[in-house]
Formats: sequence, C-alpha cells, structure tokens
Amino acid sequence: MKPPRHPAGAIALPATLLSGALLSLGFGAGSYLATAEAIESDARTRFRSMARSAQYTIDARIKSYSDVLRGAAGLFRADPDASADQFRHYVEQLDIERNFPGIQVINYARAVPASSLPALDRELRERMRALGLAHGAEPLAALPGRDSYTVLVYIEPRLRPSLDKLGMDLEARSHTRRVLARARDTNSVSASGTRVALLPGPNQSGLALRLPVYRSGLPAATPEERRLAYVGSVGIGFGVARLVSGVLDEFPVKGARLVLTDLTEVPPEPGEEPPRAVLYDSLASASRPAPPPPQAGDGSMFAASLPIEFNQRLWRADFSIAKSALYTSFDMYYPWLAAFAGAMSTALLYALFQTMASSRRNALRMAEEMTRELRASQSKLQASHEKLRLLAAHAEQIKEGERKRIAREIHDDLAQNLLALKIEAEFLANRTRGPHRRLHARAEATVRQIDITIRSVRQIINDLRPNVLDLGLSAAVDWQVADFARRTGIACELVDDDGDYRIDDHCATAFFRILQESLNNVARHAHATRAWIDLRQHADMLTMTIRDNGVGMLPGSRNRNGSFGLVGIEERVGILGGSFSLSSGPDTGTTIVVTIPFTGSLPAAQAERTASVPEAA
Repeated sequence: MKPPRHPAGAIALPATLLSGALLSLGFGAGSYLATAEAIESDARTRFRSMARSAQYTIDARIKSYSDVLRGAAGLFRADPDASADQFRHYVEQLDIERNFPGIQVINYARAVPASSLPALDRELRERMRALGLAHGAEPLAALPGRDSYTVLVYIEPRLRPSLDKLGMDLEARSHTRRVLARARDTNSVSASGTRVALLPGPNQSGLALRLPVYRSGLPAATPEERRLAYVGSVGIGFGVARLVSGVLDEFPVKGARLVLTDLTEVPPEPGEEPPRAVLYDSLASASRPAPPPPQAGDGSMFAASLPIEFNQRLWRADFSIAKSALYTSFDMYYPWLAAFAGAMSTALLYALFQTMASSRRNALRMAEEMTRELRASQSKLQASHEKLRLLAAHAEQIKEGERKRIAREIHDDLAQNLLALKIEAEFLANRTRGPHRRLHARAEATVRQIDITIRSVRQIINDLRPNVLDLGLSAAVDWQVADFARRTGIACELVDDDGDYRIDDHCATAFFRILQESLNNVARHAHATRAWIDLRQHADMLTMTIRDNGVGMLPGSRNRNGSFGLVGIEERVGILGGSFSLSSGPDTGTTIVVTIPFTGSLPAAQAERTASVPEAA
C-alpha cells in the first residue's frame, strides 16, 4: 500500500512557521543584548563622569593646600625674623578648622649652620618652658659630615603631640634631605612622601607639603642665588582621610569605593620597613580589613583608575561601584521589554513578508517576461541602428564617389569644351580687331564671359572635390586654410609636423570635409578674428585640432533643431572609428579635436559590413 501524498504547501507551511519562530527568537535575543549593552554603557559613562568629578575635587584641595603654603611663605619673605606670636596670629586668621579642615598643622623650619645650633637649642627650650612644656629631647648638636640643618621652630596650632616635634631636624632622613634640597634649588613645593601615623589603624596616615622661603631683597634667579638667600621652609601636615573626606558623598549614588595609592616609592631608612603603597581605602576600618579591589574582569562592578598629581609625586585613585547601584528598576526590566517587542515585531513583519511573497513571485515572473520582450526589442533596435549607421557610411561613400565622378566629368567634358570655345572666341576677336569694331567688342565680351564661366566651373569642381586632394591630405588642408582666409578675411594659421600621412582616399576626404564644416561654422557663428588648425601624427593616430578666438557656443545650441553640422562631423568620426571632442566658453572660443586611427579609414569589421551593402541604383 502506497503512503498518502501531501501537497507541497502542507509540507512548506511548518517549515515557514519554524523559520519565523527562530527568526523572532533570534531578533528578540539580539534586542535584549543590544539594550542591555546600551544601558551598561550609559551607566559606565555616568560612573566615569562621577569619578572624574571626584578627581577634580581632590586636585582642587591639593592646590588649595599649596596656596596656603605660599601665603605662609609670604609672611617670612616679608620678615625672615617674624616671631612665634606673629606666626600664630597669621595662622589664626586662616581659620584652618573651617576653611581647610584637612590641614592639621602649619609649621616653620629655620635653616641654620652647625655653629648656630646651640643658640637655637636655647631659644627653643626657653619657648617650651614659657608654654609650660618639658623638653626632654637631646640638645641640638652638629653631626659629622653635615654643615646645614633645617629645624622646626614654629608649630600651629599649639597642641600636643604636635608641639613635641619642636626642634626636630627635618634633614635627619636622607630622602627628606634630598627632597628639601631639590625644592630649595628649584623654588617649588615639595612632598617627600614620608607618612606619619596620626592614630593607630588604617586610613590614619598623615603627609606633609613644604615650600622654601628666601630672604627678601636678595636675588633668587639661579640655584646658587637661591642657596644663598634660603632661610628655611614653611610646611603643612594633613591627614589623607580628611583630604578625601566628603569626596564620595558627592556621588549621586551610594556604595562607591575609593582606594588612593602612592605610585612613587619612598626609600626607607636603614632598619625601617618599606611604607605601604595604599594611602586610603574607603572600605578599610579598624574592625575589619578592606577587601581586595575589583579586577578588570569582574562583570558585576564598574571600575575607573585616574591619576592625581601630588607635587611631583603620582597618586592613583581607583574608584569602583557595583553595577546594580547605578541601575534603576526600569533598567532591570527594560532589556526584557525590548526583547519581547523585538520578537513580536519580527514575527509580524515575517508574517507580512510571507503574505506578500507569493504576489512578489508573480510580479517577478511578469517582470522576467517583460524583460525578455524588452531585450528582444533592444536587440532589434540595436541591429536597426547598426544597419542605419552602415547605410549612412555607404551613402557617404556613394555621395563622395558621385561628387568625384561629376567633378571629373565636368573637368574632362565641360571644362575642355569651354576651353575650346574660348580659343575659338579669342580667334574671332583677333580677326575682327580692325575692320569690325562692334563685332570685335562682342567677341571680347564673349571671351570674358567664357572666362567667368570657366572660373565658375573650376569653383564647382573644387566644391565637389578639390583636385588638391590627389596631392595628399597635407596639401589639401593647406589649400583649404589659404582659401578660407582669402574668402572670409579671418586670419588662419596652420601648424603641422610636415608628415607624409599615408591614409586612403576615403579617410582623407572625411578629414577634409570635417575641416570644411568646422571652418564654415567659424565663419558663420564664431565672430572670430583668428583661427588655428593643428594637424599632428601621434603613433598610429592622426589628430586634427580646429580652434578659434570667437564668442563660443551658447548653452543648448549644439543640440538645437535644424543644426546638423556638428552631428555630421561626429557621425563621420564615428564611421571612421575615431573620437571627437568639443569645448567652448565665452572667453576661450571653440575648440574641436578629431582623432582617427592612422592606419586607414574604417575598422576592418565595419568596412567588411559596409562593402556588403549594395550600392544604390
């Protein structure tokens, strides 16, 4: 028993539905991914903008600290011997607790030679006794190999434990000594990077900035002059935590993390441990250590690393936040909504496409049939056009041949008869010269009329086909140029390369007719005073250029009704297998360039087809 046969449409319908379902699901998945990527890209951009804003805030605070240093340095430049009370009064005016909350101490260190250390030590001890403080430190004394010292002499505000650092030699550490010397020689703010533990635990490090002070009235343009004018330096001490306090509070969203790292190493002194690179971590606390910062491949976090310039030292600020903190509830569901909309719109479009497919196929079949008919019509039209071109070429050959034949017959018959008639008339005039005056006058009039007729016949022969063509194209062109200048009064200049152009009679005649038509156009329309003809041979091509200094052609005049001169020239060139170009302008006149293969008149195939067309009866 044979299995039942199913119609082709019944088999294609499930396949079509399956294809539509797969396409809809694929487009829905693509919409989900594209929407999710767009939301994540927008959130990443907003987070990076927040991080840059925080970076600018930290940079601005560091700059404000540098401005405080410059102001304090101005006090001692004006009066290097300013007293402790004057310094205290200046610091009180700054109101650092309210205007610069990150600054914890401002101090002044005096630069003294080794010989002045005992006097400075006595001064410091007297001041500490006046403040009710005990000075239990070792007295200041010179060390072998050192002749300069920078000693803290003023500290504000006067709080413990800051006052315990009175009399501290800032050049005791070799790294700090090098940093201070470089700042002194360059007159720049310095930061040694040495950290001071303000309190136990993380995020309790303190850093310092210092600015050199030079004696007023002394030159300080070169490093040597600055060393001589150097009297000390002013400095500030601040807590890193207070420097960045409030920076994360400016974030529009909560949950951001900031890790501040010093990328410039601080060489430890002998016996010291290298300092930790991390200056601040917003998640670090005394009760629990901070987790490691997120890695680049963590898909649940946004991270941004930005540089911070800290007075010739480089910090890195690492900002991070969970992606979910930047997403709204709408952002969570929007990709699913886009996926649903994409799948449904694709399904509807696919159904519409399938509905239109059958009518489209019918339209294509009709278009194919119409295209076949149109191509057949085009083939017939091309064949007809080719036959017309061949007939035109053949007609041109017949016309030139007929002109040549008529010119030859006129020359051989009519011209010879007129010449014989002139001889007879001249004989009659000579015989009647004396006795028959009236008859003699009539005979001379007849001779003159015969001369006029002979000239007219010669002009007709030249118009039909100049005999000079038998002497070659160059001679024919030379004769036509001279005849044109004589008839029109337009100066005409011929330039050729004196070549022997071995072309057949048909090609030479075509060149001559093109020159005739072009010169006639110059005489009738150009209003020119000069014309130039250039005949050149280039390899296997013969080129003729006709140029005038006339008014040029008006727009559209080339294709106006009843104008066949240029059309005839272009057709002649096309029959010969050459090229034709025309350029014209109001200030440049008109230029015609004709180029024809030098080897002959017609292409071989076209000449063969032309020869196969029967001549007219």
